Amino acid sequence: MSFTHRILIGMLAGVVTGTLLNSFGLVVGPVQIFIVDGLFRVVGSIFISLLQLMVVPLVLVSLVCGVTALGDLRALGRVGGKTLGLYMLTTAIAIVLALSMATALSPGEGFVLSEQDVIYEGSEAPPLSDVLINMFPQNPVRAMAEGQMLQIIVFALLFGFSITLAGERGKHVINFFTDLNEVIMQMIFLIIKLAPLGVFALLARTFASEGLALIRPLAGYFFAVVIGLMLQLFVTYTILLRTAGLSPAKFLMQMRTPMSFAFSMSSSSATIPVTLNTLETRLGVRNSVASFTVPLGATINMDGTAIMQGVATVFIANVYGIDLTLSDYLTVILTATLASIGTAAVPSAGLIMLAMVLGQVGLPVEGIALIIGIDRLLDMLRTAVNVAGDGAVTCIVAQSEGALDEQVFNDPKGVLDPAERRASPHEAE
Repeated sequence: MSFTHRILIGMLAGVVTGTLLNSFGLVVGPVQIFIVDGLFRVVGSIFISLLQLMVVPLVLVSLVCGVTALGDLRALGRVGGKTLGLYMLTTAIAIVLALSMATALSPGEGFVLSEQDVIYEGSEAPPLSDVLINMFPQNPVRAMAEGQMLQIIVFALLFGFSITLAGERGKHVINFFTDLNEVIMQMIFLIIKLAPLGVFALLARTFASEGLALIRPLAGYFFAVVIGLMLQLFVTYTILLRTAGLSPAKFLMQMRTPMSFAFSMSSSSATIPVTLNTLETRLGVRNSVASFTVPLGATINMDGTAIMQGVATVFIANVYGIDLTLSDYLTVILTATLASIGTAAVPSAGLIMLAMVLGQVGLPVEGIALIIGIDRLLDMLRTAVNVAGDGAVTCIVAQSEGALDEQVFNDPKGVLDPAERRASPHEAE
């Protein structure tokens, strides 16, 4: 049985187990203590911790290797410009899709508001100037200890530049990082063998605790967000990939593993090791491109979150009986697109970004309390779309830079095997 099939079985078993426990009211007493909050929580938390353990060293080492592999610093500038531009474009498209879908379906009309529904205290988002300043680390060791991804990216870029400029002496350092990157990949292969079990535990606990009954009162909002996510995944990314001359069907088929991981863990950052490995071994993207675009995308690319914000804005406006004008819609598009970068390093970024958007169009921030109940389920879906967006942009940028092996991209076989990865044609070149 393939690795992806084992992941999908773990997902399905987790959803079914958790839903049955919740539906039959079994999440009480010993089952709650020893299984849901005991076994499921312990196994799921350990698996997430192991993946997060690999994120910082993988991003640092892989990005240093990628920068030195490019050789030409101007090439990195081109890659960075294309990547940032595409991330901004897909986020703006996502918000337009969300607003169009929400306007057509009108979620929130007829919603009965009670006093307990409107209690919400949002965290204040930092100014954009502070975000830009905080991108540059004062202490790289502290940045790595705290998992400040933008600071790690900046340090890795500067370090890679310096190795390249050091010439002959820098080659010794390059060899060290290349060998270290192989060791880190071996660690990742060991960890992801536990993935089916970890995915099962995470999903079983989530659905046992949340259940599907939460969807009923907010069904209009829930399905408007889901439809928006599906349009972004199957329409926006399809058009962009076809424009680059790539097959969307083959892309989605090969990306199913990192998307499954993202769905299970609701974290683009924790999925970085799997996303990077999939793009390099299954889609033929060179490490020199993927090592830059994937960590950056996991930090600033929030297409799924942007869709949630667009639908939530219309939903809250309908609940409070407030009509949004064309200028309000344009403000939502602009604010949410910029906020996707401006609040990248803030915990609970999705809700903070939504608070910013609501404030810009004069809607009550307290309305966020209405959607918090089902946000956990939607967060799983939108994180999967975020990861798919990271992969699509990476493939498009790699194709434009001649850094994508189409023979590997079009190969239906995909095995997470380090021996095959070393022997693959694009790695040998």
